[in-house]
Amino acid sequence: MIRSPFRSPSALACILLPLILGLGLDLLTKHIAFATLVTGTAPDAAGQIQVISRVAQPLPGVLHFQAHVNRGAVFGIAQNQRVVFVVVSFMALGLLAYLFARSENQRLYQVLLGVLFAGVLGNLYDRVAFGYVRDMIYILPNLDVFPWIFNIADSLLCTGVGGMFLYTFFRGEDPPARTRPEAIPA
Repeated sequence: MIRSPFRSPSALACILLPLILGLGLDLLTKHIAFATLVTGTAPDAAGQIQVISRVAQPLPGVLHFQAHVNRGAVFGIAQNQRVVFVVVSFMALGLLAYLFARSENQRLYQVLLGVLFAGVLGNLYDRVAFGYVRDMIYILPNLDVFPWIFNIADSLLCTGVGGMFLYTFFRGEDPPARTRPEAIPA
């Protein structure tokens, strides 16, 4: 009989460690960025409040920090669909819990689930608490190859999804299930 991951200290450590560290880092960086970069607010053309931000350039032309409000999903699509994103986030959390319950002793898989949990929870917190997601990381701003501003939660989601893809691709087929002796026909 396989032990439930919810009752396994090592499985719980595998999912909770990246979840707590990732969520903590996401919320901390959002707080610091918005506390230090925002210089004011102003309504946009639709009358919604936007932040006015100074730009910090620790690596000019490579990495900039600029506070930005995102009321949409990834890459700013589907603006002003807060309720939809909150509902989808709760559905994603349910799916992740289900996948964890079925993960048996797949420790790398459980770590990836923890990374995904952190990403979903980080952006869900923002949507519920503020009505938008706080973004601040801007890479390669001078090249226009990646014009989006993002946050740690977005990075965790991309890393988790990419890791899941690679894990599934390289893991291969599960070994055949063992047959109990009483189930073998005579």
